[in-house]
Amino acid sequence: MWNKPTDAELRTLPPLYSSESTPLKEKVIHMHFFIGGCDWYATEYDQQDKLFFGFAILNNDLEMAEWGYFSLPELAELKSSFVEVDRDLYWNPTQAQNVERICEAQGWKQLNKIKN
Repeated sequence: MWNKPTDAELRTLPPLYSSESTPLKEKVIHMHFFIGGCDWYATEYDQQDKLFFGFAILNNDLEMAEWGYFSLPELAELKSSFVEVDRDLYWNPTQAQNVERICEAQGWKQLNKIKN
């Protein structure tokens, strides 16, 4: 994985289940990972199990994109030829309702025109 988050960076994410009562649109996306047509948007993280909760879009398939859990070790192992999963170093934490790709997949009207 390129630009793998450090343990210190991962500790800044809220723990799993801490935002359960927060509506999906208002969940803060803290990290963005990508490769090809795949994007993973992380809202929470479990230090022990190295597991994220967030939104995943695989192969640009917005119809099948969903909220769920994904593993940091599994992301780190994904490769396509010489290309590895990368973390967006320019990502600024923002609510899901401000992320164009999530809004498109969820059928939400985007509040702020932030193209992340």
